[in-house]
Amino acid sequence: MNQHQRQACSDLLFGHWRQQTRLESLPADLLPDSRAEAYAVQACIERETAAPLFGWKIAATSLAGQQHIGVDGPLAGRLLAERVIADGGVCPLDNNLMRVAEMEFAFRMGRDLPPRGASYAVDEVLAAVESLHPAIEIPDSRFAHFERVGLASLIADNACAHYFVLGPAADTDWRGLDLADHPVTGLRNSAVAETGTGANVLGDPRLALAWLANELSAHDVVLKAGQVVTTGTCVKPLAIAAGDRLDGDFGVLGRVAVTIG
Repeated sequence: MNQHQRQACSDLLFGHWRQQTRLESLPADLLPDSRAEAYAVQACIERETAAPLFGWKIAATSLAGQQHIGVDGPLAGRLLAERVIADGGVCPLDNNLMRVAEMEFAFRMGRDLPPRGASYAVDEVLAAVESLHPAIEIPDSRFAHFERVGLASLIADNACAHYFVLGPAADTDWRGLDLADHPVTGLRNSAVAETGTGANVLGDPRLALAWLANELSAHDVVLKAGQVVTTGTCVKPLAIAAGDRLDGDFGVLGRVAVTIG
């Protein structure tokens, strides 16, 4: 693909995102042929935001999630500032196809992690973190059958990013906790809907964060100070409908909430 084709692919996908419509698949001449090419398409979406990039999401961090969308590992997507909803705010349901909410650990970076030849160790990545937050992601896809289109199309489609809710920074010593074993509860209209632990996120959300840092490094992208990384759902995604209030209870790490409009 040349740059014109990458931009055309991004424009097609973003147009469907903006209009809340779907396509079956990408045209053959706009289909990325590799992971790197798909990320190059995804990068074009930054032209659609007037604000600095808010951060990153990781999709398919559980085996069940990977099997559902036909991939063999996680994938990264960009969080646009215009798609971030304040804690306790209202998220429009509109024509959302997936209609689920995900309870996630999110990390705000305190310093840059630039691309390099050697992989970042987990401890190195954690040392660059400023704060930990409870979060809710409301994903969606621009593909009518997202589970069939394959890895490259899903990455180009921004890894099913849509809306994102960031809770307050944890005020406890989260670095001393075992995040893999930490319980997370998803509530729908004040009733417990799903429970899980951090182990559902690539075995540990800290491992997922390190994966993201190394994925960006491998594709020559800086993970920047101030950006937020949301690491994947700790619980089975909660089915949502208009009028639902969703709460993520992360125990001593805090809570986060959103209402579906």
